[in-house]
Amino acid sequence: MPRPTRAESQARTRQRLLATARELFLRDGYAATSLEKVADAAGFSKGAVYSNFRGKNELCLAVLDAIHAEQAEELATALAGAGTLDGTLAALRAWAERSIGDEEWTALEVEFATNARHDPVVRRELASRAAAVRARIAELVEAHAARFDLTLPLPAPDCAAALLGMGIGLGVQRAIDPDVPVGVLPDVLRLLATPRQPRET
Repeated sequence: MPRPTRAESQARTRQRLLATARELFLRDGYAATSLEKVADAAGFSKGAVYSNFRGKNELCLAVLDAIHAEQAEELATALAGAGTLDGTLAALRAWAERSIGDEEWTALEVEFATNARHDPVVRRELASRAAAVRARIAELVEAHAARFDLTLPLPAPDCAAALLGMGIGLGVQRAIDPDVPVGVLPDVLRLLATPRQPRET
């Protein structure tokens, strides 16, 4: 069996560090998780962490990026399998029940965002990622409006901003009280979407 190349070895090290950091950040929180703890738990030196990430903020951003990508893929897959508007809203509700308000993930997001107020670089990174999420939601809203011949009461980017804000708010509430219902999210979408009226001839 051929020995792994340097690039392959570094990629494996990076993935192991990411997996370990994810476990520790979610379990213990951002402040309590040091780079030394990540390195020790992964079986590497602290230098190995710095050879892959510029610091703790970049490592946490990479962990959150991975979580966001997984959730986006899961949601897109669920919505793609729905053939009707009712089916799409049901798929959204099921995804929301599984994902919105995950206690560990939500706590990490809030703690990291709160910490970011002291670091303009991290704030810009978070703002850029939030803008990308809004753009993706806007694309989904526009695509499904066209698919089901619906008229939106607001431009798709505005709908996306409202839905993301609602999702974040519900997530924080559900992290505190898991009984907070998420059905309001698909219900609001149903209210926003009205069948397109035929043009008069």
